Amino acid sequence: MLLEGRVAIVTGAGRGIGREEALMLAKHGAKVVVNDLGGSHDGSGASQSPADEVVAAIKAAGGDAIANGDNVADYKAAQRMIQAAIDKWGALHIVVNNAGILRDRMLFNMSEEDFDSVIAVHLKGTFNLCRHAAAYWREEHKKGNVLDGRIINTSSDSGLLCNVGQGNYGAAKAGIAALTVIADKELSRYGVTANAVAPSAITRLTVDAMGRGTVEQTPQAMIDRAGPAHVAPLVVWLASVKAGNIHGEVFRAGNGRVNLFQGWQAVRQVGDLKHAVWDPEELGAAMEKEFLAKPVEKQTMEALMKEMAGAV
Repeated sequence: MLLEGRVAIVTGAGRGIGREEALMLAKHGAKVVVNDLGGSHDGSGASQSPADEVVAAIKAAGGDAIANGDNVADYKAAQRMIQAAIDKWGALHIVVNNAGILRDRMLFNMSEEDFDSVIAVHLKGTFNLCRHAAAYWREEHKKGNVLDGRIINTSSDSGLLCNVGQGNYGAAKAGIAALTVIADKELSRYGVTANAVAPSAITRLTVDAMGRGTVEQTPQAMIDRAGPAHVAPLVVWLASVKAGNIHGEVFRAGNGRVNLFQGWQAVRQVGDLKHAVWDPEELGAAMEKEFLAKPVEKQTMEALMKEMAGAV
């Protein structure tokens, strides 16, 4: 099997995308720490049941897994999560950072707590797991034990394309994409790769938060076409030893497709290294002529949502 003998942690694995990732990782041979706080889409509440149910499903299918209810936003709890995998199975090879919450607000209505809580779970939570896993893999490498570590982080179209009403979530997801690329640059010398996936899927998180009822009320045809099961295969491949040549990339996965994203890049220029200090008005005129008169076409969240609606 593709992941035989490998040990994985999946955060936010009790439902939705994380659940499908954990199940498919186990199906392909990985032993899995199923982490989930078990709260609602906005981060309130807690329950061990979602993680326990996924563990039960993995074991019923002949796999091996343990449940974990730690909060990814807690630095020390993230370290305990890493250690739990090592204590149970003697090693850790794969970290899938998927845990997340939503507290959508327009900027003028967003509270400090709305911003801090989303950043804490998504961006700091991702950092926490990456940091402790990286320290472990570095020490193992010093011992001559190259574990082919894999970090797969979860970004979002909201961060890559920017979505109205999600300043906190989008900022976190854009930060995760950058953190992923940096982590890959730092850890590749230790045999570790880091890549990010921006899921395009109908989940409890997106349905509940947008006030569209529940996932259970969503037509099955939409789930079949745009459900979280379409994201898991890419995560499983990136987690494998065979994907060791894929470094620091950001992908979108869903609806039967995988897209490769490119980050911020210069696409046009005015002036050069020999240009004198610009007069502000002359600079403005040059920019209007070069940048605004012939705008570069770019993908938008609105166009993506229309495309997805048409596909289902």
